[in-house]
Amino acid sequence: MKFARYPSLEGRHVLVTGGGGGIGASHVEQFYLQGARVAFIERDAAAAHALLDKLDQQGLHKPVFLQVDLRDVGAVKTTIEQHIASHGDIDVLVNNAAHDERHTLESVSVEYWDERIALNLRHLFFCAQAVVPGMIRRGEGSIINVGSFSWHVGLGGMPIYTAAKAGIEGLTRGLARDLGQHNVRVNTLIPGWIMTQRQIDLWVDEKGKAEIARRQCLKDLVMPDDVARMALWLASDDSRMCSAQNFVVDGGWS
Repeated sequence: MKFARYPSLEGRHVLVTGGGGGIGASHVEQFYLQGARVAFIERDAAAAHALLDKLDQQGLHKPVFLQVDLRDVGAVKTTIEQHIASHGDIDVLVNNAAHDERHTLESVSVEYWDERIALNLRHLFFCAQAVVPGMIRRGEGSIINVGSFSWHVGLGGMPIYTAAKAGIEGLTRGLARDLGQHNVRVNTLIPGWIMTQRQIDLWVDEKGKAEIARRQCLKDLVMPDDVARMALWLASDDSRMCSAQNFVVDGGWS
């Protein structure tokens, strides 16, 4: 297959959260291959360095790895501010990081609730807060909040995760309204069941594959790069009049 190249992404400064593995690593790689200057936040140093080693063969702008725990808002803000001071304002923020750990209603404590919300929703706001001043200075920017189709299709077994992912769409709408006057666009990118290695290892058995075939309009598996390529478009000038919207990549499931 032949995929698009976006001239407007060349040299654009992109920050991806949770960029060391899964869909996040695809975001990093796809923006890197477009010639963007990419930085990514990741807790797992081994995963981050494995990705950097893979991309180092291409001869483009080497991505910058920022090791920080997104649950620590103070450290996140300091890390982003220091990166901006050294490398310049962020043009594109991909708020990707999340974790869909399963849990039951009766097992949840207040502490677990707070930790899951911190991991799946809170950091999106504070990462945006850290990069928006530079976008306003430059008079443009794109924030891409990665949601989930899980709550749209009524998946159970992870109510805090689905609540957080539902909240992301509200956050997108509110930020888009407030920032549109500065030509900063905010959209939600909604993946379906994406074939990351974690999903394959934990959930994609024969029963899961049968469910995919039954539910999706398109019968091929949805891969991380399919999601990342939508992010490329949302970050590029081609989508310049798109804001406050949901863009779904789920093979037609929802």
